[in-house]
Amino acid sequence: MQTTAYAQRTAPQAAEIGTDVAKPVYNRLAMMEDPALAAGYLEARLAEAAALPADLPESLDEMADWITRHTDAVGTAYRDYLAARKAGAPRRYFQTKSQALYFLKAVAPTKLVDGAWLYGVLQRWDDEDFRPLIRIYLEELGNGVPDKNHVLIYRKLLAQHGCEQWQDLPDTHFLQGAIQLALAQSAESFLPELIGYNLGYEQLPLHLLITSYELNELGIDPYYFTLHVTVDNAATGHAHTALEGLKQIMPRVGDASDFLRRVAAGFRLNDLGVGTVDAIASFDLEAETVAMLAAKSTVGKNMHSDYCRVAGRTVNDWLADATQIPLFLEKLEGQGWIRRGEPAENSRFWKLIQGERAEMFGVFSPYEQQLLQDWIATPRAGAGQAATEGVTETPRVLSHRAMLRSMETLNSGTAPRSSAPRGLIRHRFPDDEHAWESIGCELRLLEARLAATSSKEEAMDLLVGLMSPERHHTSSGLMATRIFSRLYG
Repeated sequence: MQTTAYAQRTAPQAAEIGTDVAKPVYNRLAMMEDPALAAGYLEARLAEAAALPADLPESLDEMADWITRHTDAVGTAYRDYLAARKAGAPRRYFQTKSQALYFLKAVAPTKLVDGAWLYGVLQRWDDEDFRPLIRIYLEELGNGVPDKNHVLIYRKLLAQHGCEQWQDLPDTHFLQGAIQLALAQSAESFLPELIGYNLGYEQLPLHLLITSYELNELGIDPYYFTLHVTVDNAATGHAHTALEGLKQIMPRVGDASDFLRRVAAGFRLNDLGVGTVDAIASFDLEAETVAMLAAKSTVGKNMHSDYCRVAGRTVNDWLADATQIPLFLEKLEGQGWIRRGEPAENSRFWKLIQGERAEMFGVFSPYEQQLLQDWIATPRAGAGQAATEGVTETPRVLSHRAMLRSMETLNSGTAPRSSAPRGLIRHRFPDDEHAWESIGCELRLLEARLAATSSKEEAMDLLVGLMSPERHHTSSGLMATRIFSRLYG
């Protein structure tokens, strides 16, 4: 790969960055204020990925057929999966609901920066060659409509199930998100790599179809995932648009072969870090339960009365040292507080957590409660094989046909546009003039600043700043995206 002049200037920094520092890099790049770190991190990751195979045609003319073959293969594999399930096969990925919720947490660092890699191309809004890539980014942002904004949808999904505490995940879970944030700040210097990454990321993977199906079986809203099934389709969706973006930006005068070589290098970046299947497989019910209780012990170690003793020791004494949690659980089981292998409702310990007069009501989040429920229902001897009986909530199961209908509805729907403003950039939102009283000064300030701009170029620059990965899902970012989408056309 040809090294850019900008990347050469940051090469010493790149040498200091390794795969074991993805989390701090992710947190720093999330602020969108360190282009030197972004370039250095990309150089290091590109070097790491250079030895990986790239299932990408060398010729641009072959790529449309390659996308079609990939889509057909995924469709065939998914059809086989559905046939196996109909014949009685168990879920492929999620043995318990707690494992599915763990998955939501495990991929959160990536999902919460969804689309970030394309942010840098917004600066080229006046270049028609960049229209396909900009359209993809705008659709990732839901064109400013809250219930279509991918990051906002995922944030709500995490909050619904008490899965917001994902910051303590292992470092490798942050690697893909760090790459996306690095690309967001490096569009000018790493444009071919960005296009290659985008082309790979927008292809429909088999695991997306299967996770959508199994999340739905477990009563977890799969909307975020089914939305990606529809918008990434190869006919009219992001997979198709990603290829169009490559075609339009391919050099006509410059070195096309070198450009495609760098596109392939960016494509390989998709294979770094922890993938979806690996994230799911990393779940260990026993270890996750112990780790969760150990974390709780730091707060609860002084909160219990002395009248309750387990194996002759107070609860506070047991919780004083987090390493005692496994033995503490054994003692609770030995004294009948926990009845492993039975429904959680049979255990006195569970009744302390749930019930009309539960002493520990509110102590555990929905995810933590599900984790305990599945752990109790799993026999100790079979801790490696979680029992589906642990899921006592009645699943909200849709038929496969119904789920496909909902996906088709998503695919055919169009994001509503705001009413036409007065003048070039004056934006009156919402239509109810009294609603301004509850929206807050941020949006009114944005409207005032837009009204004060003297040109479309000045207005677009202001809007682009609010559409960054750290801001686009906020109220001002959503409003900025709506206005940008309308002005962009």
